[in-house]
Amino acid sequence: MNGSALNRNGQTTVEQALARLNFKPRALDPGHVWLAGAGPGDPGCLTLEVLAALGQCDALAYDALVSPDVVAVAEGAELFYAGKRGGQPSMKQDDINALLVRLAREGRRVVRLKGGDPYIFGRGGEEALALAHEGIPFRVLSGLTSGLSALAATGIPATMRGINKAVILATGHAAGTDDDIDWAAIARTGQPVVVYMGMANLPIIAAALLKGGLAPSTPAAVIVAATTPQERTVVATLATIAEEAAAAGLASPALIVVGDIVAMRAALAGGT
Repeated sequence: MNGSALNRNGQTTVEQALARLNFKPRALDPGHVWLAGAGPGDPGCLTLEVLAALGQCDALAYDALVSPDVVAVAEGAELFYAGKRGGQPSMKQDDINALLVRLAREGRRVVRLKGGDPYIFGRGGEEALALAHEGIPFRVLSGLTSGLSALAATGIPATMRGINKAVILATGHAAGTDDDIDWAAIARTGQPVVVYMGMANLPIIAAALLKGGLAPSTPAAVIVAATTPQERTVVATLATIAEEAAAAGLASPALIVVGDIVAMRAALAGGT
């Protein structure tokens, strides 16, 4: 029986599973804001709590990386597009904070929906702090962060016994600027690194990791639009990944993965 088949009571298999789970979502009250993560893209990655929140809200502020199919779940909600995608028009963060406060004070049931997880390079902490300062009740609903779920979707285990004892999540947005992180220190750990928002700076990041001591032969990958029909993955070495990603025409949204865990993709290629 597939997910759309019906039983004798007219239920789909998904509805049957939900009934057995006995999931009871919390109510989204007027004047409250829920900061929610939509996961990496595929609607199947939504958590039940986020799905229930979308079904209750009457105001939805959402980011560019959120799937239209997911936005459509908030039927009847007033939509507020916030953008928040590199190189594209976006609301300023202070304006988003002010919008959430205003909507809450109007007595709206507000969901602030972000790609991935609100607290993993999603500025969810900034928005939560702004709400706390204004005395606005809020909750944070976790989502699958792309830094882990994209790896799983493309056959790369984030951790593997005998390969790594940690995994580093980093942002590449500021690479090459005075606000950059210490890539040499990351290289010296010998642990794999997953870089968000680094596609535009991939040559800088790769060069910095090489300068920090990683071998040119270190496996590396770029994953674009993970879990969606547009998903693409290029695997190369640290020395060649920037050139090969550019040759393949890869562009944001993308994740960069550097480390020996990338080599597991070929070994696990037989999976479904």
